Amino acid sequence: MSISVSKGSVAQRCVHRVVSMILILLSVHSLASPVDAEKQSIRIAMLQEPPSLDSTRTTDLVSFFVLGHINEGLVRYGRRGKLVPGVAESWEVFPDRIAFNLRADARWEDGSPVTADDFVYAWRLVVDPANASHFAAIMHPFKNARAVADGKLPPDQLGVRAESDRKLIVELERPCGYCLGMMPHTVFGPVKQSFHEQAGEAYAAQADKLLSNGPFKLTEWVHEASLRFTKNTEYWNRDEVYLNEIHAPYITGDNRTRLNLFLDNQIALARLGAETVKEAVNKGQRVRTFLSGGVSYIWFNHREGLPMTNPALRKAIQSAFDVDEYVNQVIAIPGYKPTRTLIPSYFDGMEKSFVEEFPPSEVNTDPAYARQMLAQALEEMGKIPRLRLLTVTSTTGVKAAEYVQGKLKQTLGLELLVDQQSFKQYLSKARAGEFDLVLSSWYPDYDDFLTYADLLGSHNPNNRGRYFNEEYDRWLTVLMESIDKPTRLEAVAQMQRIIVEEAPVLPTAETGSAYLIHPKLRGVERRVLGQDPDYTSARVIP
Repeated sequence: MSISVSKGSVAQRCVHRVVSMILILLSVHSLASPVDAEKQSIRIAMLQEPPSLDSTRTTDLVSFFVLGHINEGLVRYGRRGKLVPGVAESWEVFPDRIAFNLRADARWEDGSPVTADDFVYAWRLVVDPANASHFAAIMHPFKNARAVADGKLPPDQLGVRAESDRKLIVELERPCGYCLGMMPHTVFGPVKQSFHEQAGEAYAAQADKLLSNGPFKLTEWVHEASLRFTKNTEYWNRDEVYLNEIHAPYITGDNRTRLNLFLDNQIALARLGAETVKEAVNKGQRVRTFLSGGVSYIWFNHREGLPMTNPALRKAIQSAFDVDEYVNQVIAIPGYKPTRTLIPSYFDGMEKSFVEEFPPSEVNTDPAYARQMLAQALEEMGKIPRLRLLTVTSTTGVKAAEYVQGKLKQTLGLELLVDQQSFKQYLSKARAGEFDLVLSSWYPDYDDFLTYADLLGSHNPNNRGRYFNEEYDRWLTVLMESIDKPTRLEAVAQMQRIIVEEAPVLPTAETGSAYLIHPKLRGVERRVLGQDPDYTSARVIP
């Protein structure tokens, strides 16, 4: 019996199957790669969902990361953290004002020009009490900013005006040596009034409710799931932007998940935690470290009627807390350093670093002293209720909270309820004061002591614990208003003394970062100031 095979029958179908399998394998391989040199695209993982992409109101690093890639202010950070022109091609600084000259080719993603009025409109929103911006205080060096924020003057009295479409004048309340350095901060970006008003309450809530003027635009935002950035072809400096797409298909705060994604060739950069650094090294990965410039600390809640208003209780916790053990055994991330001050070690003094010239006062860590302070607190308060410790639901956040809970129970017998929340809910509860203690950190908004010292100013909405100290506010005013370096250093030293003596917060660590990066991804900037990581100048090599 003979069997004939006609054209297009069994043999050909087998060939088709083989070809199809090859194409599928090639497709899977392509999908598996987190970098694509031909398309100039990369895949990354975000740590959290951005809580708010309204540049006039947001306060968190995740949102700053996104906005730093899709928006641009008058000045931006270039390589090695240097200030370089952004929307402003030049500027002049005077004792009473700063004059910015805007470039003619600055465009929004819809092709319309970025004008001086876009900055005037945005900055008035920031200081308008009705907008409830947590960064209104950053505008205080500008004429009338504090009076506007306090509701004593209307927003149109803020000292910023458009002399023309391309000329912006910023009037100063006083000489300000650090004001130009604040300009790259997200809050000083522009907002197009017509787009903002048309979007209304939905502004910045979805990808299509944002208008970009930066190197990228947000083209996809699936909440709690993924984000996608594409190159903004209207950006004035587009020829220096090499990536066409940044895709963030993963949002996870779990360190091990991010490591596994990197090892599985799914993402091009992975931030590591203590438990994954050793694992990465054991798997032959090249771990990089970076001093991220932040300070971690525990806020105490000073709102009336709450237990942490008692100074003796705060001193007991301060004395019992072992910052060395906390950093080296609990956090255990390369680059972290124990600290008792809010001022990072990279700030300069006159000849050495500030913390070398003005070391913080020693904390009494004698267990007997801690118990003495606790006994005093008990006598004054009658009893100490179970305290609420607020933290974010992440591997590091939970581990840190468990250490604080165990340490205070073991050393002082204090009961702590750990309140773990999603990042967005954590921010909401911290701002509302729904805590007794909260694990927190702060990263510099600009290159000046004030970015940290101002955290405890009574006028600052970011003073989450609502701490108030008249002496501290007086020294803060000296720091804000003086341009004499020795005078400013003395002011910082006095505020640092108050922080140790009064324990309004408990500084714990200078932050560091350990991470892995794909060998074909080049030009990623890691920096203390501005969005981090910064992919603006990144590229994929073949």
